[in-house]
Amino acid sequence: MRVIVVGAGVVGTMHAWHAVSRGHEVVQIERESEARGASLRNFGQIWVSGRAGGDELETALRARELWEEVGRRVPGLGFRACGSLTPLRTAREVAVAEAALVRPDAAARGYKLLTAAEARALNPALRGAYIAALWCERDAAVEPRTAQLALKQELLDSGRYTYLGGREVRDVAGTASVRDDHGDVHAGDAVILATGAWLGGLVRELAGPELPVRRVRLQMMQTDPLGEPLTTSVADADSFRYYPAYRSEALDALNTGQPQDPVAAEHRMQLLMVQRGDGGLTIGDTHEYEHPFAFDTVEEPYEHLVRVVESFLGRPLPRIRHRWAGVYAQCADTSRVVHRQQVRDGVWLVTGPGGRGMTCSPAIAETTADQLGW
Repeated sequence: MRVIVVGAGVVGTMHAWHAVSRGHEVVQIERESEARGASLRNFGQIWVSGRAGGDELETALRARELWEEVGRRVPGLGFRACGSLTPLRTAREVAVAEAALVRPDAAARGYKLLTAAEARALNPALRGAYIAALWCERDAAVEPRTAQLALKQELLDSGRYTYLGGREVRDVAGTASVRDDHGDVHAGDAVILATGAWLGGLVRELAGPELPVRRVRLQMMQTDPLGEPLTTSVADADSFRYYPAYRSEALDALNTGQPQDPVAAEHRMQLLMVQRGDGGLTIGDTHEYEHPFAFDTVEEPYEHLVRVVESFLGRPLPRIRHRWAGVYAQCADTSRVVHRQQVRDGVWLVTGPGGRGMTCSPAIAETTADQLGW
């Protein structure tokens, strides 16, 4: 079988990975020389802790297994089973964590409520003020800026993979065939359109104007090296307000009795933080849903994140050396993990995982491969 994958972000690359792993030939086409979208502009988190129960959690847990398997084969992914800590400052925040602990799927997530001393023993860099922390053992991380490159090199080494960068697919040229802007036709047995947040042009022509997917903009930043290990990923209690796993009466009480900081509320923020391989910290993020998106980044969210992080670390942050904005595609019905649609004979659109893309992409691609009988 010959599979044409359009898009070299993590969703497209994982489709290529599964096809090659099952013995098929793959041609992957990317409009940039290399992918430069949301797959690189994220935390690199394999984030199990906050996922909704049911299909979303099952997808995330399966993806977590697959990431670990791939990480053993491809050290360049930088896979690490670091887990996560959410430091808690108030009794209301602790109550939300306690409610999460009694979920029927709590053990699958690896939840445990730690004292502040236990959290500092697990992650000594968290010297700041908090009274407890929620631990999630199943969370993990990879290096987002280099993961696709490492996967691509492994695919190239297979001898069954061709990468064509700097080419934009313009139309469907027939059953399981596409034409690029060089005029070349790429024919196969299946075409996967994994175009990320690119939802106009050909995608709109093929899927129609009522595609149930929206675009979301975010702001993030990265620091100079911290100078010490941050042994886990870190979140703050605003993540409880954002992730569906934490919905409970205790969360309702948190929302009414402990309103979110006005800047965080305005920009729909949570803190997530991961240490990169060079020691720097990736920190975010905001969420903007209304179009048209701003073309600039605003400073107040960064200032808020610095205050929160420094309160957990008990020390000043290193210099911020990168700030950026990114856009990802999210199913309008956020309970859906991904939008998978056959748009022409032999052509499937796979998009809309939202902030779950980095976490869930290996399992999303595996499901596509299974459904298409690869």
